[in-house]
Amino acid sequence: MSGNVHAVGKTYEGGVPLAEVVRSGFVEGVHRGSVVALDATGVSVARAGDVTSPIFPRSSNKPLQTVGMVSAGLPLTDPADLALVSASHAGEDFHLDRVGALLARAGLDESDLHCPPELPAGERAQAAVLRAGGGPTRIQMNCSGKHSGMLLTCHAAGWALDGYWRTEHPLQERLRTAVEEFTGESVTSVGIDGCGAPVLAVSLSGLALAYLRLVEAEPGSPARAVADAMRAHPEIVGGTQADDTRLMRTVPGLLAKIGAEGIIAAAVPGAGAVALKIDDGASRARIPVLVSALRRIGVTGPALAEFVEVPILGGGRPVGAVRSLW
Repeated sequence: MSGNVHAVGKTYEGGVPLAEVVRSGFVEGVHRGSVVALDATGVSVARAGDVTSPIFPRSSNKPLQTVGMVSAGLPLTDPADLALVSASHAGEDFHLDRVGALLARAGLDESDLHCPPELPAGERAQAAVLRAGGGPTRIQMNCSGKHSGMLLTCHAAGWALDGYWRTEHPLQERLRTAVEEFTGESVTSVGIDGCGAPVLAVSLSGLALAYLRLVEAEPGSPARAVADAMRAHPEIVGGTQADDTRLMRTVPGLLAKIGAEGIIAAAVPGAGAVALKIDDGASRARIPVLVSALRRIGVTGPALAEFVEVPILGGGRPVGAVRSLW
């Protein structure tokens, strides 16, 4: 697993058919995308589509950004807090209470967050807020843990809090360095993520390598601390019903993090890592393809059976499934 940074292609060329949607025995549709599987040494053992051109990993970048924050002085030692900074949380009460506590630690509050006001990402949490007469808030936005971590890092490092989300801010420069270090790639494009913070383009191959480096990092290192925190507190990373949370609860040693637009990356120490993108952004297709990719690096067993297919409903009952073609 070389640490050299290299450039990737300029334009994502799109993927190949990775999953099919079957209703009542009829193939109703196909999801295209790209996927790569690396063995424990970081060598590609299976791939489909374009895995060498840059894509926006969206929230799958968060663990790498958290490593950058820890390296820059983020003053958090509780693994649950590190998990929250790496999270795309569902806005459940335990998420919101912890975000509020993080901000209060530095004398900050919700008004200091740059992420936009939103309802919680989880359907149950949304319903609870609306029943209580509430509405969108910044703290409920699924990236509020990451933004709280960014603020705390700036507070600890003596950097300006205002503009912490800007690409040229010292914080964001450090986070870019962390992403490049762990992916082994130079960032080719910088965009604005849904939360208003920068999102950095790397390839699926680089993303998979980064996750492998997280789980194989030396104990006590920032990278290992983040990986261990997420695996110890999977419910904080996503929420009680989130796909990555359920996977980490089920598969021993697995680190996983979803991202918007059909992205997911995962790694298991001693086995390898995978990363994939569903081109149309459909979240329903990524888990069956992920299971297929995990099997190619030797991660198998009955624990994965519930993730092989995603049910398709008709009249409220299962009449088909989304399943991997790869």
